[in-house]
Amino acid sequence: MPIIVNLDVMLAKRKMRSNELAERIGITPQNLSILKAGRARAVRFDTLEKICAVLECQPGDLLEFQPKD
Repeated sequence: MPIIVNLDVMLAKRKMRSNELAERIGITPQNLSILKAGRARAVRFDTLEKICAVLECQPGDLLEFQPKD
């Protein structure tokens, strides 16, 4: 998939654990894990908004486009 999820990078920069983020944004740790691994088929804008608010970042800090060759 050409969309790369850099959520683990932002979590490391903010020195926050996945479980803490999941609790603060109101989703299950399992769903956050699916998103972190890039296996999610979709992301709700309200979830993305909450992640950005908690991590104090922009959506572009979390998602990256890498075209296939």
